Amino acid sequence: MTRSRVRRPQRIVVPTRNDPLLRRFTELIGGPLGSHSSPGRVDPGFFTVERVLVILTTIAALVSVLVKNPCRINGWSTPQHFYMACYSDWPELFHSRGLADGVFPFLTQGAQFEYPVLLGLLAGVTALLVPFGGSDEARALAYFDINAALVAAVWIVTVLATARMTNRRPWDAAMVAVAPGIVLAGTINWDLWAVMLATLGMLFFARNRPVAAGVFIGLGTALKLYPLLILGAVLVLAIRSLKFRPLLLTTGAAALTWLVVNVPFILRDFAGWRYFLTFTQDRGAGYSSVWFAYNETAERVGWGTVGAEFINLWAFVLFVGACAGIAILGLSVARRPRIAQLVFLIVAAFILTNKVYSPQFVLWLIPLVALARPRWTSFLVWQLMEALHWWAIWMFLAKETSGGSAQHNLDSPYYVLAVVAHILATAYIMWRVIGDMMEPEYDVVRAVGADDPQGGPFDNAPDKWLLPWSAGSTTVHPDQEDRIPVSPQRKAIP
Repeated sequence: MTRSRVRRPQRIVVPTRNDPLLRRFTELIGGPLGSHSSPGRVDPGFFTVERVLVILTTIAALVSVLVKNPCRINGWSTPQHFYMACYSDWPELFHSRGLADGVFPFLTQGAQFEYPVLLGLLAGVTALLVPFGGSDEARALAYFDINAALVAAVWIVTVLATARMTNRRPWDAAMVAVAPGIVLAGTINWDLWAVMLATLGMLFFARNRPVAAGVFIGLGTALKLYPLLILGAVLVLAIRSLKFRPLLLTTGAAALTWLVVNVPFILRDFAGWRYFLTFTQDRGAGYSSVWFAYNETAERVGWGTVGAEFINLWAFVLFVGACAGIAILGLSVARRPRIAQLVFLIVAAFILTNKVYSPQFVLWLIPLVALARPRWTSFLVWQLMEALHWWAIWMFLAKETSGGSAQHNLDSPYYVLAVVAHILATAYIMWRVIGDMMEPEYDVVRAVGADDPQGGPFDNAPDKWLLPWSAGSTTVHPDQEDRIPVSPQRKAIP
């Protein structure tokens, strides 16, 4: 009888050994983990990577609620919730959209809700959990707390899903667990639900289950539009490898899921269903978008401002142009790009060109950055710019809504500078990801011998079709274990 071979646990990458920033921050506790240790192969006891990530996320979720505590104590009212930087859509929508009075989006005849179907159903279900009786302020607080508790659970699921598709780099999910952007913006709206569904879709695709991936992508698209953009990355990799079955299965499952969610409401109340589309189409430049920054500047210097029709056209043209450029890049670089890199670039391009750039849109990008370019220095610089913008928009909105004392308000030039800063910070991450695609020897994910941990059927797939001017396929030799990738002219850090 032959003895079955026991699979040896895989050694995982140590952040303090792999990341230059974290390496320097360990000096006070004795320096980075030694090179002879074997994390991932030695039983860590209770404190496994995933349990530590859950603890970190729980602490961050509590901090996120504390950020909103001034409004939890004093109530949500204009302009105080802007001055105290604790604004949330939840209590606002609870009253203004009739949720407090029993209105259920997409089910109550004649109700109008400016969000997709699944998000409206989520808003309605959580409103049913609010006890009747008590003051309006107490019920709005209960609605906020219920949604905040659910978002904390969603956050944890997102972190674990991120960790489980990183191959040997589960600690990269710590970026999602402690991200300042999620701490500050996670309780503004329901965007983190869409982030969870999109991340689960990528997880199932990474595990070579395209139908399940499509189901989650379809659910995410029924809640927010952006998870649909994942299919763009799948398309590029399908063309490059000429493996179209994963694309067809994922796209088909996503489309069918979206139809199952939406068609009943289209047939029941088409006007109510399409209100989201008309609301988005008719609105002007949204706060914090490049279009809004231009209009604010134009008003100051006497240029002509741009309206909704102009923005609708050129936002679409610029996004399509950006997608074409990303596709050309993906089909031209010498080594097949990783799916997380492509998804990040597409989603970031969508956000930057879009007419709306809400503060919570940063949530869409955080798990993608952790997968596409898990470097703490650039991540924290980007998050710092997002935190600056998060503060600036509330102070600007306070001025717009209050007419209060000048010393308490932020004038438009400073707000525009904050908007430009967070746009440039996102563009900087895009530039670094593009650099990793063009020079894959500097990609820290591939430096440990992996090809595409999130690629699923495209992982280690050979190239079958490239653009004529492409340099052709190449292979990157893995660096020593989990060391910091360095240029050939420099000696690796031991």
